[in-house]
Amino acid sequence: MQHIFKAGTDTNKPVLLLLHGTGGNENDLLPLADIVDPSASVLSVRGNVLENGMPRFFKRLAEGVFDIEDLIFRTNELNQFLDDAAKEYKFDRNNIVAIGYSNGANIAASLLFHFADALKGAILHHPMVPRRGIDLPNLDGKNVFIAAGVNDPICPQHESVDLQALLEGAGATVEIKWENFGHQLTMSEVQAAKAWYESKFK
Repeated sequence: MQHIFKAGTDTNKPVLLLLHGTGGNENDLLPLADIVDPSASVLSVRGNVLENGMPRFFKRLAEGVFDIEDLIFRTNELNQFLDDAAKEYKFDRNNIVAIGYSNGANIAASLLFHFADALKGAILHHPMVPRRGIDLPNLDGKNVFIAAGVNDPICPQHESVDLQALLEGAGATVEIKWENFGHQLTMSEVQAAKAWYESKFK
C-alpha cells in the first residue's frame, strides 16, 4: 500500500496510523498527527480502491452502503500491511493508534470489528458502523474517541451512537464528542481528540 512513514522522536509513543477520507491521500492527515502528538511516529496510508479516480479504503455500492465483501478483504489487507510495516520500520505492532476521517474512520473501525489486536486505540472522525450482525472480538483495554456532527448528512447521528454501543459491548472504552456541524473535520474536534489522546497515551 502506498504510504509515508515518519519516525518520531519518542519511540515509546504509539505509532499514529493515518487513514484519509474519500478522495484524500497519504498527505492529508499529516497536520493532524503534528497536532495530536508531534513526537510520535507516523504511518500514513493511501487507500487501494479508486472510486471515480478518488482513493478510498474499500468499495461502496451507494452513499452509506458498503460493499461488505470488499470491506472484509480490504480490512484483512490493511491488517497484513500493518504486520509487514511493523517489521520493515521496526516499531511495536501492538502500539498503533489509528486516526481516521470518514472512509478512513470506517476502515479503522472495521479493524476493531475484525481483529482484537489490530489497534491499541483509535480516533474516529465521522465514522459509520462498518458491519452489523457480527460478533466483535474482545476489545477490553481498547480506547476509542469518536467525533461526530449532529447535522452530518453523510453520517447520521445514530451511526455514531450505534458504533459506540457496539464497541462498548465488546469491552472498549469509548468517548464521543458531538459537533454542531456537518461532515467536515473541525479544529475543535481535533483539539478534543488531542486532549483525549493525551489522557490515554501519555
